[in-house]
Amino acid sequence: MGQLSFFHILGSIITLSVIIFIGIFTGRKVKNAKDFSSGGHNAGSALVSGTIIGTLVGGSSTIGTAQLAFTNGFSAWWFTIGAGVGCLLLGAIFAKPLRKSECNTIQQIITNEYGQKSGIITSALASFGIMINIVAQILAANSLLSSMFGLSPELSAIISVILMACYVIFGGVLSTGVLGVIKLILIYISVILCAVLAIKLSGGFTEVYGSLPHDKYFNLFSRGMGIDGGAFLSVVFGVLSTQTYIQAVLSGKSNNASIKGTLISSVLIPPIGIGGILIGLYMRINFPNIVSGQAFPLFIIYNMPPFIGGAILATLLIALVGTGSGMALGFGAIITNDIYKKYINKNADSKKELSVTRVVILISLAVSAMFTLGNLKSAVLTWGFMSMGLRATVLLTPMITALFFKGKVSSKYAILSSVLGFASFLTCEIFLNLNIDPLIIGVSVSAVIAIAGSRKSVLRRYEL
Repeated sequence: MGQLSFFHILGSIITLSVIIFIGIFTGRKVKNAKDFSSGGHNAGSALVSGTIIGTLVGGSSTIGTAQLAFTNGFSAWWFTIGAGVGCLLLGAIFAKPLRKSECNTIQQIITNEYGQKSGIITSALASFGIMINIVAQILAANSLLSSMFGLSPELSAIISVILMACYVIFGGVLSTGVLGVIKLILIYISVILCAVLAIKLSGGFTEVYGSLPHDKYFNLFSRGMGIDGGAFLSVVFGVLSTQTYIQAVLSGKSNNASIKGTLISSVLIPPIGIGGILIGLYMRINFPNIVSGQAFPLFIIYNMPPFIGGAILATLLIALVGTGSGMALGFGAIITNDIYKKYINKNADSKKELSVTRVVILISLAVSAMFTLGNLKSAVLTWGFMSMGLRATVLLTPMITALFFKGKVSSKYAILSSVLGFASFLTCEIFLNLNIDPLIIGVSVSAVIAIAGSRKSVLRRYEL
């Protein structure tokens, strides 16, 4: 555990207090479920970008990237590179069709094309992937809080869940968007300061380069093309298949605002990974025996001026809290819109819908915290990549066919593409030791099944 001074704590408290005040103030504008889940469709490009970055740039992009850089070097960059490319594709290709669909969730898009059964199945399977990403953020919180205060994993999980709930439960998309803009500014300042200091303390990048094995630490594919290339694709496809980022696009006041917001995100996210990598490499050289997950927070505690260091530690906490709460928001929207309103209470008014969404969010956070405690030694990015991959194998193929190939794939094959894509991903992840990311297998299986369904539909029409 790093030794925190009074000024570390003061800097953290001031930063957290400002963020909490903004979240509560923003939440006062939320009057109904529409405001909560889509911001009333009045968000400008800055808020759209803030919502995306506020969720994408979390524990995986900061603490997780520094952790993987500590063990494997530049291959840790794939998460933020993939996030940037995913945002680029989301804005350039998907934003207009998504908004034109006039749906609130990915599952609604799929249901409209393939029937209610497809919506239930994809909701259940995709929710599992969302929960895994919340686990990644709680793991990052454990590393951060244990570095700062020496807290137990149980207490760290409780604190992180409470903060995530406060972050999103009152403001929804509007809160995550406003706080995302603030978080983006704080993260950029923090990462730049730490990266510059890491290079300065190391005596320049040349010294860093000469201190570590090149093949492992300065190779984007040090874990193998199948693993690192698959990790990149997991994030790209995961961004396109995640309810939270779709909600950000839908919250825009116009097509241009949504597209511009996603493109801004695509430019701003990848450089954040470089800062985390430089910090991880510095800590590998100078403190090789620390727990890898604590590389980023311990760098701050050891090297930054106390007040500034406290503010940066609070910023890291806000980053992972924002991502976890954003995932919970997406989970809440899926369960409320695609299950509760359709099968439990079809006549629920907007206030009731809002209450149910908030309860679902709290439940998802609590379940994720309990699951985290059984996987305390896992790497943060391992869960981040897995979460993205699972969501992609379930949702990407049926969403693409529903948006761009209406009437071309039968509902039975669309459902099978999700189920068998998910099953093949888990089979590879759990039982097979392949030198390739399970996402590649899962998405390939899903796509092949959809293509087979398309051909069958064509043959059926021809025979008729």
